[in-house]
Order: sequence, then C-alpha cells, then structure tokens
Amino acid sequence: MTDPFSAAAEPSRRRLLQLLAAGPMSVTELADQFPVTRSAISQHLLVLADAGLVAAEKSGRQRIYRVVPDGLRRLQAEIDRFWTSELDQLVADAHELNNNRTQE
Repeated sequence: MTDPFSAAAEPSRRRLLQLLAAGPMSVTELADQFPVTRSAISQHLLVLADAGLVAAEKSGRQRIYRVVPDGLRRLQAEIDRFWTSELDQLVADAHELNNNRTQE
C-alpha cells in the first residue's frame, strides 16, 4: 500500500483530490482538466487508490472515482504529525533569514 502522504505529494494527484472533493467523476471527466493523457490520469488515480485516498466503481464502460473519507482523515493525520512546532520554527527562521537578507 502506498503511503497517503507520498501519494498526495505529487501536484497532479493533489489536483485530482481537489476535483474529486466536489463529487464523483469519471476518468474522462478528470482527464479533461489536465494537459496529459487519460492513461497518465489513470496511473495517478491508481496510486491514489493504492494509498486508500480514492475508490473506483464501475458504471457501464466507465470507472467513477470518489474520495475515501477515511483515507483523507489518515492523510490529515500524517500532515498533522509532520507539521510540528519544529517545522513552524523552521519556517519562521527562514522568513527571518530572508528579511535580514533584503535589509542588507
């Protein structure tokens, strides 16, 4: 099983999750939103499905994808564990360093 955090790290996959958050969509509908092939979108969806973030249901000749709420909760938990006070401090230090450089 793919790690949800790693699966969602890729920008196209994050965009797919955003689109699917609005409601279930077919691969064709999703692919219309990207400048890549339907096959490439299908591969991204397979990674998201393997991570438990989306699920597919066959409807005739189409596959309809939807987000999996439990998968998104697991992703949120991983993000929360990653985003610690130490990371907040690192961001603050980077902003301070950048401000010091622009003042020189």
